[in-house]
Amino acid sequence: MINPIKIASYPFPLRVIIFLLILAAIWLPLAAPIYLLVKDSNLATILTMGLLFAEFLFLLPRWGKQVYGQTQLLKSYGLVNTRQNGFEFLIGLAIGISITFTLFLVQGLFGFVAWQNSDNLPRIIAEGLLSALGVGFAEELVFRGWLLDELQRDYNYQISLRANSLIFALSHFIKSVEGMLRSWPQFPGLLLLGLILVWAKRSRQNRLGLSIGLHAGLVWGYYIINVGELVRYSGSVPDWVTGINGNPLAGAVGLLFLSVLAVGMRKMSQ
Repeated sequence: MINPIKIASYPFPLRVIIFLLILAAIWLPLAAPIYLLVKDSNLATILTMGLLFAEFLFLLPRWGKQVYGQTQLLKSYGLVNTRQNGFEFLIGLAIGISITFTLFLVQGLFGFVAWQNSDNLPRIIAEGLLSALGVGFAEELVFRGWLLDELQRDYNYQISLRANSLIFALSHFIKSVEGMLRSWPQFPGLLLLGLILVWAKRSRQNRLGLSIGLHAGLVWGYYIINVGELVRYSGSVPDWVTGINGNPLAGAVGLLFLSVLAVGMRKMSQ
């Protein structure tokens, strides 16, 4: 039997593995029946991932109390219920969606894309917002909350920054070999996005509001444009300019916009 108090003295990789094993032990007995009974694979994935995050939220306070002797672990991650944090979330949401639409507007001006009409735009906007809020909140709590905190317990800020961004990029990139070969150009964009989101948190005295809002805003904007089919690529320039497979993170224009955002966030964090 592992003494929970001793886990705090273990190195970062071992602590993370122990945490994930505990989480898997809680999750698998409930997730397995869902995969077996639910025939719709998309619905099964949504249900099991929702269950996984709920159990992650359940485990975190107990991890903090038993391992670190902390009773307010979520607050130490930057998840604080204050007006300032809420305002920063709204600012991040506005920045994220504005950058996404500006990126496509600029491409439209250069003739790289043509704008289209959408009959279901109000529904898509609402669906996209709900989806983006879920993704932004969950991923920021996992990566810029739990994971960054675990890194900073062992390493200095610069190492934690780079490691957090690398793990974030790899977690979104690792898939089948065919999928990785097809989507490899997006990896630098994912790395840069990971850096931006850590800088965003640091710039707000380690509150998560700006990071969550920024992440959600980027997801929301892209959801509206992609699912709503608001743009059609003209083919006037190679895919590496606009984004491989229509993904702005895998294109030169998207990297340029992210680089501008990165410069701003880095200056704010300093």
